[in-house]
Amino acid sequence: MRNKLLLALSAAALCVASASAYAQTSTWNIDPAHSSANFIIRHMSVSNVHGTFGGIKGTVTYNEKDITKSTVTATIDATTVSTGVDARDKHLKSPDFFDVEKNPTITFKSTSIINSGGKLQIVGDLTLHGVTKSVTLDVDGPAPPQTDPKGVTRSGFSAETTLHRADFGIGSKFPGSVVGDDVKLSIDVEIDKQ
Repeated sequence: MRNKLLLALSAAALCVASASAYAQTSTWNIDPAHSSANFIIRHMSVSNVHGTFGGIKGTVTYNEKDITKSTVTATIDATTVSTGVDARDKHLKSPDFFDVEKNPTITFKSTSIINSGGKLQIVGDLTLHGVTKSVTLDVDGPAPPQTDPKGVTRSGFSAETTLHRADFGIGSKFPGSVVGDDVKLSIDVEIDKQ
């Protein structure tokens, strides 16, 4: 009888522990309407050109007990590239740069999250122009969750990195004196709890 009681208590404890562990992970979807990716690149070594991408989608699996065990996956619609100048945007979409007909999607998948003194970095594989490279994003956030009147819980974060366009084979016809090699990338996302 005592063995049966101990066995039942052990099973109950395992169930509670499993439920507790499950409850510590939540899924959040990126809200495309409130998210964007922005870039800055030098032109002719004299001025900066600003551009943006839309159509960001993805999922954050948030581990509430240990944020470094969280994961991020995201896609960006490369066909949405915009600098505010139609002729330049058409050129950026061409094979000279993003070649959006062959590579319509930019993807990111985290491989690790680092928490250094409260500052987060997301390391992951970025696939751009058909080339995959590991990149590190410096994160600002996540913001404390807020629940709107409809009961949707939202949060968000920003992330920044610098890419080298040559690493991804973008604009290889153009020297750095014409189109800068360093591209500053900033991403702002709003995420909704599921």
